[in-house]
Amino acid sequence: MKNMKKITKCIIPAAWFGTRFLPATKAQPKEMLPIVDKPVIQYLVEEAVASGIEDIIIITGRWKRSIEDHFDTSFELEYTLVEKWKIKELKEVEQISMMANIAYVRQPVPRWDWDAILRARHFIWNEPFLVLFWDDLIKWEAPGAKQLIDAYYRKNAPIIALEKVGNEEVSSYWIVESSYNEDNIHVVSNFKEKPKPSETKSRLWVIWKYVLTPDIFDYLLKAPVWKDGEIRLADAFSLMLKEKDIYWLEMQWKRYDTWDKFWFLKATIDFALDKEDLWPKLMEFLKTKTSK
Repeated sequence: MKNMKKITKCIIPAAWFGTRFLPATKAQPKEMLPIVDKPVIQYLVEEAVASGIEDIIIITGRWKRSIEDHFDTSFELEYTLVEKWKIKELKEVEQISMMANIAYVRQPVPRWDWDAILRARHFIWNEPFLVLFWDDLIKWEAPGAKQLIDAYYRKNAPIIALEKVGNEEVSSYWIVESSYNEDNIHVVSNFKEKPKPSETKSRLWVIWKYVLTPDIFDYLLKAPVWKDGEIRLADAFSLMLKEKDIYWLEMQWKRYDTWDKFWFLKATIDFALDKEDLWPKLMEFLKTKTSK
């Protein structure tokens, strides 16, 4: 790590509508839907903080004020908890507002990942940074973000998290091809957008967790604009790949895609089973359902 800048900043894009969870997300941000007793976005902030992140930039929209309120202090609530001697709950609530330095940037119109990342540019300056998207929730012994950051310190280059998919899923994702690896850190050789299974031997798709270097902003500005007006982060990666190495990391974790209703339910059940006060009752309930 000699002469290498420490990663202390994280961008969390959180401005999308969450239409897959309507009508629940009509007036409530998808990121604030709870997995048991915590909103999804709090798990991401905790992952970032556990990985050494000090400053977090959350990209929000005008209908996402509850995210800002969640990470702020709540005098009335805290006062009520003090009066009722709910010390455990008080500590949990107070800790939320002290986890990290959190700044907010509003995205007027949700325009996917590239626009969210560009809007945080003035917070990043010339430092490498972490990006965590709200729909990738993980359970970990070593935080997924820390795995990426440690890999960055080894390679001093952008690191992308990847996961294997089945043949039937290849055409639904950006697929990464690689020809060389060292200790589970692979060199990216090519990106393919939603290829047919016959068009690539790779079954590795991009998970929305990255460590990026600040030159990604320049590549985003150079990337082609699609017919729908979007710029794909993968296109910026492809431009970067022509001039420097990009790596991907085989992650050691259990991941849940909270963009999907079924996976959201799986995450809720799995996290509930980790709680001593819930798992016995939940197991009994599940047995009554599965025995029919």
